[in-house]
Amino acid sequence: MTDAPLRVVVVTYSPGESLAAFLTTLATATTRPYEVVLADNGSTDGAPEAAVGPGVWLLRTGGNLGYGTAANRGAAGFDGEWLVVANPDVEWQPGSLDVLLDAAAGWPKAGCLGPAIRTPDGRLYPSARAFPSLGRGIGHALFGWIWPGNPWTRSYRAEVGSPVEGTTGWLSGSCMLLRREAFDAVGGFDESYFMYCEDMDLCRRLGEAGWSSVYVPTAVITHQGGHATSRAAGPMLREHHKALYRYLSRQYSGPLWAPVRAVLGLGLLARYLLAARVRSLGEGAAPTRSADLLGDRTPED
Repeated sequence: MTDAPLRVVVVTYSPGESLAAFLTTLATATTRPYEVVLADNGSTDGAPEAAVGPGVWLLRTGGNLGYGTAANRGAAGFDGEWLVVANPDVEWQPGSLDVLLDAAAGWPKAGCLGPAIRTPDGRLYPSARAFPSLGRGIGHALFGWIWPGNPWTRSYRAEVGSPVEGTTGWLSGSCMLLRREAFDAVGGFDESYFMYCEDMDLCRRLGEAGWSSVYVPTAVITHQGGHATSRAAGPMLREHHKALYRYLSRQYSGPLWAPVRAVLGLGLLARYLLAARVRSLGEGAAPTRSADLLGDRTPED
């Protein structure tokens, strides 16, 4: 490895052509020195091997360990200031990583910063969210898939007005800038999560340790989304609901909350069984805002 102050950890699982696009656009996203670690969970398409070159290292995790565990492996041993953890199907806007790093200077207690995320069809993905309360969570789960603009989903996903820079509950793990000191202080990602909710859990633990999560919509990326999970949609749907129960049950621990946990478990089981049969429910609530709200956000603005 190098002595670069910035390490970019990309979790890969047969990423295909998306990885090359990630690395090409990353080179335009920052003028700072960086190194890339491909934390590979058992790719069979040869893409991670083909990507290895100057400043790009391949780390084989030994199997499909899940997203957070692979990210932890990729971050291990790094003693620089900043980590990026990202999906391989992310494409960076020119200068976008520098925008994130520059914004971090104004938030000395930010443990995690996240960019605005465009979808391929031109929508603004709700990547900065409130933590789910019982009320918001139930309303979002029941109505989000058929009524994306319902008040519970809008509150949970903060889909109101134009995006502005500021603190939030949690940020999407598809692209995170992490202060290495903060990441190490909380022990990185909780490896009991295979996929899903590991980002929400990390941001909660950062907050409990005195760090904040900051949304920086002047930094913009595009996320293709679902490259690896689409090949195993059934197991991933199951894992999503398992992760939701794991996260929520930990927020309502102890014997007094046992009835609430039982209801949560039954509700999520029912939702999983229905989502396995109704595709739109499994896909969740679609983004409700256009990425046009971001305007022409280039580093010169």
